[in-house]
Amino acid sequence: MPGSCFNFRPLSILLVVAAASKVAVAADLEVPETVLVPAGPVIIGSDRAEREYAYRLDEAAYGHSRTREWLWYENEPRRQKKATRSFRITKTPITNAQYSAFVAATGHPAPDVNATDWRSLRLVHPFERTRRHAWLDGKPPEDRGPHPVVLVSHADAKAYAAWLSAETGLSWRLPSEREWEKAVRGSEGWRFPWGNEWDPERLNSHDGGPFDTLPVGSFPEGGSPFGLLDGAGQVFEWTSSAAGDLRYIVKGGSWDDSGCGICRPAARHARPATLKHILIGFRLVTER
Repeated sequence: MPGSCFNFRPLSILLVVAAASKVAVAADLEVPETVLVPAGPVIIGSDRAEREYAYRLDEAAYGHSRTREWLWYENEPRRQKKATRSFRITKTPITNAQYSAFVAATGHPAPDVNATDWRSLRLVHPFERTRRHAWLDGKPPEDRGPHPVVLVSHADAKAYAAWLSAETGLSWRLPSEREWEKAVRGSEGWRFPWGNEWDPERLNSHDGGPFDTLPVGSFPEGGSPFGLLDGAGQVFEWTSSAAGDLRYIVKGGSWDDSGCGICRPAARHARPATLKHILIGFRLVTER
């Protein structure tokens, strides 16, 4: 499938290369492809110039200054040098197809949300829009297997990671905010995965996208220095970094965003752990 960066191969009694090592897995398991992020320094956060750049992008796209007035980017840490250990991170967000193996094997509730719960959130997206992402009879919508899975809570993402760990013998988990940020922007702290200048042709955002998810890996030109894809736009992604009051940091921006100041790797905001949203998915890390 064009744009997909996963190898969907029949796995009879084979050894699958996952995280650069050979692991015996079940015949129908699709092990996510990973990229290596080496140990060492990373520049995280933003400075005043980057935040002003982000606000101006939003103002040009939306024709108003609400993100500036609401101080959207003022909670970003100051630009500074930190460090991480070596880890591997999935090249793209986890897909519906990959998540479906977990649902089929465990009976875990499939991604969905009911109208009452959705409307209680008072989101801009109408409930009807969630239906194209919701699963039916435990299966993802037709032709959306290679799209990122959404409508998953923080606990759902952790449950998938635990299952994948048991199936592969590797230790999978959600990335910390710092790990995610390094993997997406590179060690030099670029404003975007590809560099310091905004380019709407390099990601799935509302600037030029279909106002919907797309197959993962559809924008290879938007890759990070480590080869990670879909780190800007497409869907926000859960991290393991808590933000108090049972909330966790999400990163990355989405297909719904224009501008796209929020699509910068330094941008961050917290969401309730129980939230199931059409704009939020996840990817995983392993430390092999």
